[in-house]
Amino acid sequence: MLLKTFGWSFAVTAGGLALAGVLWGWKGLLIVGMLSILEISVSFDNAVINAGILRKMNAFWQKLFLTVGILIAVFGMRLVFPVLIVAITAKLGPIEAIDLAINDKEKYEHLVTSAHPSIAAFGGMFLLMIFLDFVFEERDIKWLSWLERPLAKLGKLDTLSIVVALGVLLVTATTMATDVAHGGGDKSATVLLAGVAGVLTYLIVGGISGYFEDRLEEDEEDDEDENEGDEKAVAAGNGGRRGGPTVVGLAGKAAFFMFLYLEVIDASFSFDGVIGAFAITNDIFEMALGLGIGAMYIRSLTVYLVRKGTLDEYVYLEHGAHYAIGALALILLATIKFEINEVITGSVGVLLIGASYWSSVVRNRRETAGDGSGEQTEVSSGV
Repeated sequence: MLLKTFGWSFAVTAGGLALAGVLWGWKGLLIVGMLSILEISVSFDNAVINAGILRKMNAFWQKLFLTVGILIAVFGMRLVFPVLIVAITAKLGPIEAIDLAINDKEKYEHLVTSAHPSIAAFGGMFLLMIFLDFVFEERDIKWLSWLERPLAKLGKLDTLSIVVALGVLLVTATTMATDVAHGGGDKSATVLLAGVAGVLTYLIVGGISGYFEDRLEEDEEDDEDENEGDEKAVAAGNGGRRGGPTVVGLAGKAAFFMFLYLEVIDASFSFDGVIGAFAITNDIFEMALGLGIGAMYIRSLTVYLVRKGTLDEYVYLEHGAHYAIGALALILLATIKFEINEVITGSVGVLLIGASYWSSVVRNRRETAGDGSGEQTEVSSGV
């Protein structure tokens, strides 16, 4: 299963590194390898979040995520997006922006990094909304119960996550967006607009996908009720329908908008990787190749987690990933004014997910040993 799931990633890695060696020599090969590691380290939590969503989809949409999704991730977010940002901010045509990226790499890098406040505000607010909706939701399994229980009670207030997010955005715009490290000047209005756009994007895409998902669940419940009635009317034999249709995952409109939601999440996660890549190289092709290899592993890891049922076995992983998302969101907003090394960004996510994994292991051992579960396990496993 490991080879089946990661086979394409291994093949892309071998081909990508070989191509880098041929085109740019040993230096280019080293740069591409470093970029791949950077992308994996800062996006590991992305794989866990994606897996939580992807496991709701059927096999077709899971495969689409690995094919069409990777094309969007590599060519869209790692190659086209930075060029598009330059074209918009510098008011250039697409051809001029590409020419600038190839022939004047220093200016291209400056234009991309000067757009960082708006990129960070959009991505930071989108990710912050994901985190807030998670911690404000009442759930049966709690990791840090001392924190999650009171937050879930507060979450009974409608639109609380939106209020908190907009409050954070207002503080960010008034304290972080003046005399910024990237480009200088007062960019409060830019940060506000980009942040609001991030919140709206989350509400629109997440709301539509959630609507169709709820509709699908209602239809399934109606089918189950209808099938139960049919079973009572059937005396015996295999001719009677039993239990209704097997649910194999979201499909149709529900899956499409969930897929779109996944791609927006991936875009938000990719922002820090793209910006951080300029610390290693300003060659857009080296950047796209290195980050693309890393993105391929993130997608393969996502599918692996789904097919192995890892999130069902290690129940606190989703909690750790969402806390990592909350940390990443705040780090992105902080980078509007401060320089934060990518090592710190990646390490925070890895540590939180590692802690949640270990808490899950402890919980499973206690349940296996018959020492109790539920509230006792939740409290004692909190870290």
